[in-house]
Amino acid sequence: MFFVRTASEQDLPRVQEILRETWHATYDDIYGKEKVIEITDNWHSMKRLRDMRHAPQSEFLVADNGTVIGGMAYATQKDKTINLHQLYVHPDFHGGKTGLHLLIEIENSFIDAEFIKLEVEEKNTKAIKFYEKFGFKKSGETQDCGEDGSGIPAIIMEKPVIYADDDEPIHQR
Repeated sequence: MFFVRTASEQDLPRVQEILRETWHATYDDIYGKEKVIEITDNWHSMKRLRDMRHAPQSEFLVADNGTVIGGMAYATQKDKTINLHQLYVHPDFHGGKTGLHLLIEIENSFIDAEFIKLEVEEKNTKAIKFYEKFGFKKSGETQDCGEDGSGIPAIIMEKPVIYADDDEPIHQR
């Protein structure tokens, strides 16, 4: 069982490892190993992770079971919208509720938000199904997922923020 907490500086090497391993497991067949290395070296550099930890109006979380960190999530808030930039669970821990617990804690971290929005690579059907299961709906598309000029096509998904308790949504804010 994982508990969710704010990431510390000491967590960043493991977070970086989770991001790299998860990206290879998810995207090597889509983009090829070399492209995934290029993306992860850029997007998941230690400098970027440190910057994320200190970004204003943000939350950087890890899922920790006391022995290992099995997942992470990072989001920012602008106006009344949470932008979920990253939610990754190491492949060894897929199928549990780690991703759900990270998502719930992200939503509960921004108390005045009304919507949560994210981008997901259009070929990442597992992630799309995960988000749909928890109420996200497609609201648009982008050709530059993650950052301007990335060239990675993605769908934009969003939903109203809900209060949540453990695994069950209670009601919309």
